[in-house]
Amino acid sequence: MSTYLAALVLGLGTGAVYAALGLGLVLTYRASGVVNVAHGAFAMYATYQYAELREVGDIVFPIVGVPPRIHLTDHPSFTLAFTVSLALAGLFGLIAYLLVFRPLRSAPPMTAVVAAVGLMIALQAVAVIQFVSGSSGTDSRFLDPVLTQKPVKVFGTTVPSDRLLLAALAVAAGLVLWAVSRWTRFGLATRAVAADADTVALWGYRTELIAAANWVVAAVLAAAAGILIAPVSALNPTTYSLFVVPALAAALLGGLSSFGATVAGALALGMAQSALLQVQRDVSWLDQPGLRALLPLLLLIGVAVSRGQLVPGRVSAAAATARLPPVSPPIGARRSALTLLVGVAVGVGALFLLQGTYRLGLERSLAGAVVCLSFVVLVGYVGQLSLAQMSIAGVAGFLLARLQRSLHIPFPVAPLLATAVAAAVGLLLGFVARRVRGIDLAVITLAAGVAIQEAVFANPLITGGLAGSKVPAPKVFGLDFGVAGRGFPRVQYGLLSLVVLAACCYGVVRLRGSRFGRQMLAVRANERAASAAGVDVRRTKVLAFGISAGIAGLGGCLIGYGQGTLSFDSFGVTASLFFLAVVAVGGVTTVSGALAAGLLVPGGLLFTALDDVAGLGTYQSLICGLAVVVFAVLRPAGLAYRRPATPAVAGAHRAGRGGARSGGARGGPAPRRPGSWTGPLRRPDPPAGAVPAVPAGEPSAPGDRRPGTGVTGGATPEGDAR
Repeated sequence: MSTYLAALVLGLGTGAVYAALGLGLVLTYRASGVVNVAHGAFAMYATYQYAELREVGDIVFPIVGVPPRIHLTDHPSFTLAFTVSLALAGLFGLIAYLLVFRPLRSAPPMTAVVAAVGLMIALQAVAVIQFVSGSSGTDSRFLDPVLTQKPVKVFGTTVPSDRLLLAALAVAAGLVLWAVSRWTRFGLATRAVAADADTVALWGYRTELIAAANWVVAAVLAAAAGILIAPVSALNPTTYSLFVVPALAAALLGGLSSFGATVAGALALGMAQSALLQVQRDVSWLDQPGLRALLPLLLLIGVAVSRGQLVPGRVSAAAATARLPPVSPPIGARRSALTLLVGVAVGVGALFLLQGTYRLGLERSLAGAVVCLSFVVLVGYVGQLSLAQMSIAGVAGFLLARLQRSLHIPFPVAPLLATAVAAAVGLLLGFVARRVRGIDLAVITLAAGVAIQEAVFANPLITGGLAGSKVPAPKVFGLDFGVAGRGFPRVQYGLLSLVVLAACCYGVVRLRGSRFGRQMLAVRANERAASAAGVDVRRTKVLAFGISAGIAGLGGCLIGYGQGTLSFDSFGVTASLFFLAVVAVGGVTTVSGALAAGLLVPGGLLFTALDDVAGLGTYQSLICGLAVVVFAVLRPAGLAYRRPATPAVAGAHRAGRGGARSGGARGGPAPRRPGSWTGPLRRPDPPAGAVPAVPAGEPSAPGDRRPGTGVTGGATPEGDAR
């Protein structure tokens, strides 16, 4: 019993870090409505800054350029390093709010999540460039203890005192924030902003200043938590950034509003994970990696089932009218087939013309573009933001290695079976998440991706450990389609990837114009309106998950064939976030956006060329992360999206919308064009992803109606999916 008591007390240290990060998440959400998944990355960078100050006395700015460092002192003290690190963290939180999240206050909440993902990727890349490679040359380091670790007796067991001190500091921070929130003018204003920011602004309060102050406090809390926990947990860019997952679970347990519930949930979660570790040591069959990572996922699922939602809604006029980026109009079968043939011809020509690293980069881009297409189906067509696509692709990739190498199942049966299993995993994930959407779904899939990474990919029995899993070359009827061999990289693998990509592109294009595609777009626009129109919303979402996961599984198989040996780093939540980033840059609502994103994938053609010409390969993650942030603010539809031409409307010239009159006759009717709204035969379909307003004089659907929007059914439009 004493060992379990000791384990519970030791878990207080980790729980205190979750609590501090969770308190910051509550502050940022109450002040600006942003679920900041980059919050753990804030703590990571501030901790690296503290370590650098303590070791060499340098201030390192999160900017890769000249001068990135300023030498502060030759003899840094703890007080100086700690104070400067917290101050820089607060400054960075302020800059992040002003430059990134304040401009997105009227955007769909999922756009802010994507921007936070880009910021997280950029911060990880900067930390690797400035600290890991240039400083210590290693991925992890342990810092000297900040708090005293004197052994103390608790319930008859001896534990280090720093765990108790960390828990006490977390509780004290929660009490202070609760007191400020309840009894100060600033706290009351913050609570009012969380309820209705527009009404608070009418009373003369500067809601931007309130939000900025809360972002500063949240960043300082994150930095303090990262520095204090550094002696307990190894300092690593990925590990520290993913601390946000259990912190999110604790914050959501408190509804992103209760400081007390957040602290209590975080401490309980840390203690439960520590106790589970002791149980695994005592029970041999439970000694499997990754079980601790399942606890935040189970907690999130439990909260979602009990409440029906994770992230509470906010009253905001902007949120009521925000929409996701529009989807391009459907393309006919003849035009899509012709475009496909032209694209295949160009791809074949490029494969034979390019040589060496450029051909290898093109082949990796072709395989990566298949995974990017899975985002188009799920995020672009049905509006469900998944952060676990590469984790699903990894399931197919590692299963492919096992099927072909251990069970000797030949190609193409093995990749088809692996793809079917990936689709089944997607269906299961969709079934679990069928009642949630938007940010709720992003949080659950992020936790699911971490759980798959820790429970599956970190298991050496499944992935082969440090040696990895070898994937035999695809061979059929004596033909070898592998990438390795004479003439590496062989063009045969590129042709295989091109055929698979072409088939997936054609299928996704045809899906857009099909009946099921229209149902997905209806769900994307407004779930209640789609349900009122006879669409089975939950079935549509689950099937979309399955289709998307199947496409991701095909991409995972191609990546496995291209790499030859799969390792823990081949897939996982970090890779999922990076692929989401490149798809956001390319355009998540179009097939052409997925193809453009394929050029940006790790080792893809674009960065192969940039590395060869300008030596920028090292900065790939940094460039993509910053590009996501910029595009989220300035062009959320991505590079490839082109706004369709606005159809002419009869009488538009009278309202000032139609430009010059046609035909030269004053007041005469404009000539009717095919597909325009002026014809008497039919009214064309509304733009994709939009819910048409009820025309004047026609009865509306049952349910409430938003004034001035024409949206009925009482649902929040998708794109405001919390």
